[in-house]
Amino acid sequence: MRTIDKRVSPPAKLAASLVARAPTLTLAYDARCKSRLAAVLDSGEDIALVMPRGTVLADGDVLVADDGALVRVIAAPEAVLFVRASDALTLTRAVYHLGNRHTPIEIGADYLKLEADPVLEAMLTRLGAQVERATLPFHPEAGAYGGGHRHGHDATFAEDYALAQQVFVQHHGHADEHGHEHGHGHDHDHHHDHAHHHHDGCGHNHNKKR
Repeated sequence: MRTIDKRVSPPAKLAASLVARAPTLTLAYDARCKSRLAAVLDSGEDIALVMPRGTVLADGDVLVADDGALVRVIAAPEAVLFVRASDALTLTRAVYHLGNRHTPIEIGADYLKLEADPVLEAMLTRLGAQVERATLPFHPEAGAYGGGHRHGHDATFAEDYALAQQVFVQHHGHADEHGHEHGHGHDHDHHHDHAHHHHDGCGHNHNKKR
């Protein structure tokens, strides 16, 4: 069995013809987060994926097997929620509340995409967003997994809130002066004394078994 243990960065350095001829490896987001994975190329060949810890593969990444052969990553279509809104404020509030729940999100110019979840679907509908169930490739923002776990009561809460404010300002040219009233009623600038451990993977769906 071949082992795939390197990623070419950036793939643009390779000849397009080589990449086009390379066998493909189609993986869902959850599998693209794993540094150790037994997988099957689209050609049917069993392979072992052994990447550095913390690696998250993206659609179009080019990998190198232990025999020097190239493999191209394809993001598999999967069950997602495709979220739009009639105004930027509603979409910004959706980002804020999803970020508060440690949820990986793909953020487009006028849409959000997240893994299908009936509880989050109901929350987004209550916020006034238009939510459609779809089967599409999923490409979350790097911030959703780059720092390990997100906790609403530590410094990352402020980061999430600042991101939501920044998106709002980009669309409207001013900040939402009442934004703090929508959050928790206590100060989020404090830090807990307990340590948060970093985990291999994307830091999402903490209640699901892999």
